[in-house]
Amino acid sequence: MGDSLETYASKAPVTGDRKLNLKLQSELPQPYLARALVAVDKDHPNGTEGKDHHNMSVLQQHVAFFDRNKDGIIYPWETYQGFQVLGFGFFISFTAAILLNLILSYRTQPGWLPSPVLSIHIKNIHRCKHGSDTETYDTEGRFDPSKFDAIFSKYGLTYSDALTKDEIFNMLRANANLGDFLGWIMSLGEWTLLYIIGKDENGLLQRETVRGVFDGSLFEQIEKQRASPY
Repeated sequence: MGDSLETYASKAPVTGDRKLNLKLQSELPQPYLARALVAVDKDHPNGTEGKDHHNMSVLQQHVAFFDRNKDGIIYPWETYQGFQVLGFGFFISFTAAILLNLILSYRTQPGWLPSPVLSIHIKNIHRCKHGSDTETYDTEGRFDPSKFDAIFSKYGLTYSDALTKDEIFNMLRANANLGDFLGWIMSLGEWTLLYIIGKDENGLLQRETVRGVFDGSLFEQIEKQRASPY
């Protein structure tokens, strides 16, 4: 087999700097098969324990947290409420509600007419996948375990299952596609917000925290923690 399985090319040093996990095939069954319903990794081969996927794609589960009344449509005021529940203040919550619904609304509409209230239809959220991202979501909203694992094998150089702030920025810069300014800005915004709510006491973004944001379980966990009196 030899060269056919090699992941490093000496004349492309970047392939050595950003390594792939050669053990992934033995750690997780069929790691290159994108999963529609669950976000799996080596430690969670069946996805998030106890989470009901409701037959939604992993991308749909990610955004469904902001559908506060569970009618399949996210309105700006629901986006605002979701950010408030996660602990963001008025300014970030209001700005996120306006920008996200403004950017995402039209692509998810069932017809050609725009929504006057900037509604986002979860059924069509796959149309809003942007470039310059990790490609962990495929274009249909499935979860690709190999792409998720590559986040840490390529950029988690200090710790194997966590990212520092600098490593996150290095990843964002590396993933930026030529001319895709909007995609890069959206990725920057997403990871910045995730870092704010997800970093641990050492300023690290743990692997499980990142996996939890992909299927929305992190949002549910934070909401429960903030609602608990203890």
